[in-house]
Amino acid sequence: MDATATVTPFSTLIRTASHEQHTEAETSTFMGDLLGGRLGVDAYTRYTEQLWFVYQALEEGAEALRNDPVAGPFIQPELMRSTELERDLAHLRGENWREGLEALPATAAYAARVTECARTWPAGYIAHHYTRYLGDLSGGQIIRDKAEKAWGFERKGDGVRFYVFEEITNPAAFKRGYRELLDGVNADDLEKQRIVEECKRAFALNTAVFRELGEVFPLSA
Repeated sequence: MDATATVTPFSTLIRTASHEQHTEAETSTFMGDLLGGRLGVDAYTRYTEQLWFVYQALEEGAEALRNDPVAGPFIQPELMRSTELERDLAHLRGENWREGLEALPATAAYAARVTECARTWPAGYIAHHYTRYLGDLSGGQIIRDKAEKAWGFERKGDGVRFYVFEEITNPAAFKRGYRELLDGVNADDLEKQRIVEECKRAFALNTAVFRELGEVFPLSA
């Protein structure tokens, strides 16, 4: 292991190396319009639908990886979001919410990549786990706050439950623990670099979903 690898914790490396892609995802036109209150609840609903497909892939994959030496430590039940997403979708779309539910092409590609990593490359799965769940714990709270104000959802209630981690009482401490897991990940330097590249890919896949949502919900000039 070279000197820089010992000095720079992997959690820092993965965050800084993917910063550009992370910023691109966060500053997409669709997300800007959504958070700026320029889109209706239908756009928020469609976004929530797309999240469901991605989290189905993430959490179905998690089951098989629970005892994996590389990905296993990251599989923590308090992070799981599918049940909350389904409650939100029932609120947003009605009890028959699954009817007509459709993944955008970019969402299907994103979910397929998550599934592929879960089945064939546990270290790559970590990249997707990290980009989604740590993002939900952090920036996701901004979306929840905006959604509650814009569309009148009950605070931390139906419609925004996806963003509410009831079993994580101290998000800052949880994120510190998660970063420690990253720092101790069971991977050599070459594999760590591959995880970083997959992290960049995860953000790019997410950005592609935002781009397609932006095409579905364009703001009139």
